[in-house]
Amino acid sequence: GNQQSLPVLVDGVNKDDGHPGVNYSRVWSSLLFCLLQTPISTLFPQVDAVRVYVNSSSENLQYPVLFVVRQQKGVLSWQVPLIFRGLYQRTYNYQEVSRTLCPSEPTPEAGLSDQVIFVDVASMAPFDIAYELLVTRLNNFQLETNKAFNFTASPSQPQYFLYKFPQDVDSVIIKVISDAVYPCSVVSVQDIVCPVYDLDHNVEFNGVYQSMTKQAAITVQKKDFPGEQFFVVFVIKPEDYACGGSVPSSIHDLSRKDRRIVSKKYKIYFWNIITIAVFYALPVIQLVITYQTVVNVTGNQDICYYNFLCAHPLGVLSAFNNILSNVGHMLLGFLFLLIVLRRDILHRRAMEMKDVYTLDYGIPKHFGLFYAMGIALMMEGVLSACYHVCPNYSNFQFDTSFMYMIAGLCMLKLYQTRHPDINASAYSAYASFAVVICLAVLGVVFGKNDMWFWVIFSVIHVVASLALSTQIYYMGRFKIDLGIFRRAAMVLYTDCIQQCSRPMYMDRMVLLIVGNLVNWSFAIFGLVYRPRDFASYILGIFICNLLLYLAFYIIMKLRSSEKLLPIPLFCIVATAVMWAAALYFFFQNLSSWEETPAESREKNRPCILLGFFDDHDVWHFLSAAALFFSFLVSQAPYGPLGWVQGFMHGRACRTAVPREVG
Repeated sequence: GNQQSLPVLVDGVNKDDGHPGVNYSRVWSSLLFCLLQTPISTLFPQVDAVRVYVNSSSENLQYPVLFVVRQQKGVLSWQVPLIFRGLYQRTYNYQEVSRTLCPSEPTPEAGLSDQVIFVDVASMAPFDIAYELLVTRLNNFQLETNKAFNFTASPSQPQYFLYKFPQDVDSVIIKVISDAVYPCSVVSVQDIVCPVYDLDHNVEFNGVYQSMTKQAAITVQKKDFPGEQFFVVFVIKPEDYACGGSVPSSIHDLSRKDRRIVSKKYKIYFWNIITIAVFYALPVIQLVITYQTVVNVTGNQDICYYNFLCAHPLGVLSAFNNILSNVGHMLLGFLFLLIVLRRDILHRRAMEMKDVYTLDYGIPKHFGLFYAMGIALMMEGVLSACYHVCPNYSNFQFDTSFMYMIAGLCMLKLYQTRHPDINASAYSAYASFAVVICLAVLGVVFGKNDMWFWVIFSVIHVVASLALSTQIYYMGRFKIDLGIFRRAAMVLYTDCIQQCSRPMYMDRMVLLIVGNLVNWSFAIFGLVYRPRDFASYILGIFICNLLLYLAFYIIMKLRSSEKLLPIPLFCIVATAVMWAAALYFFFQNLSSWEETPAESREKNRPCILLGFFDDHDVWHFLSAAALFFSFLVSQAPYGPLGWVQGFMHGRACRTAVPREVG
């Protein structure tokens, strides 16, 4: 069967080998062992534990040898051959079994004491059965801090040890490392109770536990154990599929509309996202609280995919550092709202003063989308924090939903800057985001192996790209309905085939051709490779389109002889630097819910910042700053803070600017 050699931060166990066999059959045998303990030192008290090893040459499952061990604190029983059941009702038989009995802890006032153990052996076989029985005292049962040693275990020979907190230690990390990926193992931390749950079918009944292949780490706090001590249990599974091993085979320029009406329409973006945020966040918070409660109550640490080597608990939260690191999104989102509010107030004051330069020149200023972007950035922090309460396969969409909205709102804002009259309404924009989120949910559920889903999604992706391209090229004058493709075909025939005329909007045509090639490449990639992380796949589509449109926006500004002022140029450079640094830490995968919990823990790494934050926390900090500077890039016709800068430097900066370039 599976056997595992595990070096851990505990002390060692020595077992003697070789003991004469004893023949006994068909009757109960009661063997009495009286183990005289050595004198107890009041300065260095030790805990005595006894391990019972049995072996039988009989492989007859109809007549197993039954062993019952009775001691002061409980009864332990098993049979040889010992049977474990696996997937598809497979059975695994073990002829050798060894178990550690519940230990007795000495007290200074007790002095010398006897530990009495009864071992009953029986079999109903009509013939003699040979068995071997060995009782061994464990001299080094109590673990020591920062002291590693090797030991072996198997499904029928689990191991557990005792650890006591020193006076000056409030929490410890139990680190377990294996040289081989398999067999699949379980590491459990249990309170000092008898019996100890140390078999595959019951190890999950008490305490906290993790499955592991090559690495596991469990953080234990002294406050969780009134006796300031606990057992560390190691169990080997008979099959490896639970840890990711092989499964056993079965037998959108001229502004002509009234600016006040248009401004009110853009304010709907702000109020709608507030409503969405409230109704979306409340059930999310309730759900992740439930997840955390389940983890705390059941002790199943396989539910949540933390970086256990840098998971700092606080109260009921298991990884407070991953939650705290999202504060950057909320603070910078709030700062962005303050910047937008200041611009809004200055603009309204100028309007009240009847400033002719503000009224008649430049791009109309509508702040509804800016407010929505600030709220979206704050909500990304809130929902990312919720996701990191218990990160797993089921709630990953919480971490990405508002990222879709941020990318979409940024593209809408860039388009609004040049086309304030023909931008999408808030209702259609948020309805589109809802469709994207629905597709993300379907992709998570069906996107792993179902080819039909990828075919349908790829067709939708390509068709949507063509329809949106037509809408953008004709600046909203091409009505989107069921007849759009017929009208588009007629235009292509008359303009490209019949007379082959030059495109009316060459720059826009180049952008749309490049954009369609990029999106078609995404569609083909998804159809061929079918990535498991569908949510990140969609997010990649949004981000690539946003970056493409931002590059086109800046290029068109330069082609139109518009100058980048120092502050906008600084923000553009800062955006590029922040995104490059953030993406570096993003790809330092510390866990992955695409894999089993045990495989995920192989990627765990220690903290890298202040001994409290890991690589993913740094990604949170840098990505929040990168999004903040990205928002500033889209702030005004002169770039980030350009309008404010122009306003502060006088009217010479407020020259007449064409309201449609490309």
